[in-house]
This record gives sequence, structure tokens and C-alpha cells, in this order.
Amino acid sequence: MATLEAKPQSLSIFFPCYNDAGTIGTLVTAAALVGRESGRDFEIIVVDDGSSDNSRDILEALREDHPELRVIRHEKNQGYGAALRSGFRAATKDLVFYTDGDGQYDILELRRLLPVMQDGVDVVNGYKISRSDPVHRVVIGKLYLVLMRILFRFRVRDVDCDFRLIRRSALSSIELRHSSGVICLELVRKLELAGYRFADYPVHHYHRVYGRSQFFNFKRLFVTAVNIFRLFWELFVRRESPRDIAYSTRQDTALGGPRT
Repeated sequence: MATLEAKPQSLSIFFPCYNDAGTIGTLVTAAALVGRESGRDFEIIVVDDGSSDNSRDILEALREDHPELRVIRHEKNQGYGAALRSGFRAATKDLVFYTDGDGQYDILELRRLLPVMQDGVDVVNGYKISRSDPVHRVVIGKLYLVLMRILFRFRVRDVDCDFRLIRRSALSSIELRHSSGVICLELVRKLELAGYRFADYPVHHYHRVYGRSQFFNFKRLFVTAVNIFRLFWELFVRRESPRDIAYSTRQDTALGGPRT
């Protein structure tokens, strides 16, 4: 007797968007293509983090052609980490994929990540084959990765690659608190500490064709340094347990309380 194939797990695809009017339309269209090709129940989420360009108008127009698209708006810019937290909170499917809205990663490469998500894998973590940025950013990026690996002892190959496919059950068992780019460190290290299993996978990284990085200025670098210290204090000095956090989060949810 022939056996029925298991139904593929459903998929949430989301993008944080901040002044990404030049790229977000292409990303949503490509995400819809990947979702349809996969044969999965899927949704697309864009978190507009207070954009001041015409990103909102573009997203409104996209909704007419893509009924699977949901747009979450922050009236004011709250930071990259806040946008990720909103997207994770809004996702309703079994698997959650995210990448940045600036188009430096090719969403079509999600096709290659999906088959890697097998039993025994909870997170497929992309790593950049090579970084297509100005030289100073490449150098700073390498120094950052070395220093963060020493401080946080994460095991993934590239903690700074925002091209990730994650089981929603894993995301729901940790609490993310940071609103800055430090959330990438927080996300990876808390998932590792909670015992979730990672698979690294190579992806391409492309030159930015629209807009500019919001990160490389003194104020943001200073805030990032402060937040790195705070995260280190939380994880290694206070030694918060991701599983205790998971328990308290489940309790809040059961009581109808807020999740952060």
C-alpha cells in the first residue's frame, strides 16, 4: 500500500523594512514565488519600522497583488531588534524565515535552505560566502565576529548573517529583549543555550544597491557597545536561563499577558 507523503511544514517569510523602498517590492515578489514553488502554506510579513521614504505606499500597492502579504507598521523607528521581535511575534506558520529588506541577500536562495531543515535541525543559519561591502566594513565585520565569538562563545559560523530559517516552536521558547542589532547575538546565543540544533549553510551577499547602512556612525556604535555589555551581563554574569525565560513566557501567554 502506498504511503502518504508528509505535508510540508508551513512557512512564514518576513522582512524588516526601514527606508527600503528601492528593494522591498522585489523581495516580496520573489518571496511569493518561493512560497508558491515550495507547495507550502505560506505568509509574507513586512515590518515597516517607521520608514520616512515611500516604502508604505509600495507595500500598500503590493498587498493588492499578494493577498498573502501582511504589513506591520511601527509609527516611529524603534530599531532593528524591535522590528525582528515584531516579525517573530506576528509569524503564524511552522517555519520562520527572515532576511533584511535592503536586498543584500537573494531571497531565492531560501529554496536551498528549506531542504536542510530536516529532523534533528532547528535552525538553518546562513553564512556569507564573501562579504560584498566597502573594505572598512569588511574589516570591522571580521574583527566584530572574532571579538563576539570570544565573548559569547557561540558555535555558528556567522552570527552576523541575517539569512535564517527557524522553527517557530524554538522561537516561542525564548524571550528576546533587545531592540538594536545586538538581537542577532541574543537570538543565536539563547537558541544555542536552550539546546537547539543549528546547521550552517553558505549564501551569497551582494552590494547594497539602494539606501545606506544605518549602523556605521559613532552614536550607533556606542549604543551597540552598551547593548553588547548588557547582553553579556544577562547571559554570563546574571546567568539567565533560556529555559526559565521560556517557562515564564509560556505562563504570561497562558494568562493573556504580553510577550516581548
